[in-house]
Amino acid sequence: MIDAVYSDFDRTSLLEIARVFDPSRLIQARQLSRLTKTDLHRAVGVSAAAIGQYERGEATPRVDTLISLSKALNVPPNFFALGRPRARLDVAQASFRRLRATSVAQQQQAVSYVEQVWELSSHLERSVEFPELNLPQWAMADEPEMAGRPDPITAARHIRNHWGLGVEPIKFLVYELEQHGILTVFFSMKEDENSDEKSHIDAFSTSSLPRPIIVLTPDKADDVMRHRFSAAHELGHIVLHRWRPGSNAELEREADAFAAEFLTPRDVIKTELPTRFNLGKLEELSLRWGASIKSLVFRSKELELISEATARRAYVTLNSLTKDGTIRPRPVEDFPGEQPELLKNALDVLDEVGIPISQIARELHVTPKHVRRLTGIKDARPKLRLVR
Repeated sequence: MIDAVYSDFDRTSLLEIARVFDPSRLIQARQLSRLTKTDLHRAVGVSAAAIGQYERGEATPRVDTLISLSKALNVPPNFFALGRPRARLDVAQASFRRLRATSVAQQQQAVSYVEQVWELSSHLERSVEFPELNLPQWAMADEPEMAGRPDPITAARHIRNHWGLGVEPIKFLVYELEQHGILTVFFSMKEDENSDEKSHIDAFSTSSLPRPIIVLTPDKADDVMRHRFSAAHELGHIVLHRWRPGSNAELEREADAFAAEFLTPRDVIKTELPTRFNLGKLEELSLRWGASIKSLVFRSKELELISEATARRAYVTLNSLTKDGTIRPRPVEDFPGEQPELLKNALDVLDEVGIPISQIARELHVTPKHVRRLTGIKDARPKLRLVR
């Protein structure tokens, strides 16, 4: 419970926090909770205009208001204090899949989450050595030197070569991302795991922080093949679009082309794909290459191995077989190498030397529950339900 943290704060310390109140922290916490200013003023008991004044730095909250803000946003009071390193990220600096279906509130929540992931990782890196970022120079350049920047297909081949992957299937994609210094995390857009709320975000990424970050949503993790394509798609944004952040149809097509080539190199997959719709063969290739059957059908059409009409008939058949349960997706949780582990492992290393999550949470001015949320650690406490 958030109330338990207040024993650490007397009135003098709360007055000091109010004196050094950081407006950007209030914005960050409100956006992460996906609350509007109207929602927050109703929860706190001050006017919406007052919330706006706090966020613009035109006024600072009184002690009782500070406590109410803390409770409404589920953060300790000292979360709002100035003095900690802060990442600042704009929605335009992130690449979202399915941007049109993503609400502004979800985008803002996602960006605030990434800011806090960076703060946590930066804090952990003071004590734990993370893998160095390992990307070609052209992928890390800030300027759009088009002459030296390859097209999506060539870029995918270069990254495979740079990482020593050859042309073989990539067994554990998320593991590879993390081993090469790309911070990869899970973030659920749902506050309650049992909620029926739907998230329209498959994944998003940013290269605007010192370490690129890919965020994958466990709300969409019921299909490991879709999950892998999303991860490869975001890697495409990172290596191709550092100088063009954001999302539009052209950038999405480029990231898709990168992902297809990265997961299924055309010179190899072309020799393995059938020249007619053969579900058994496609299922075998799907398991071997870690790509969905639908994506392999699309790849077959793209490489002119089958006709447009054959592809359409194949999609109809696959949709029918999926709907009746004949084809069932495999969840990501069955594939350890496809789940983010870097931040969890860093916490484990620190715990072994006597630095528990509770201490890290205190140093970051957040709750232990929030540190677990940022790192994708599930709450081990049993969930109780009323039995009638």
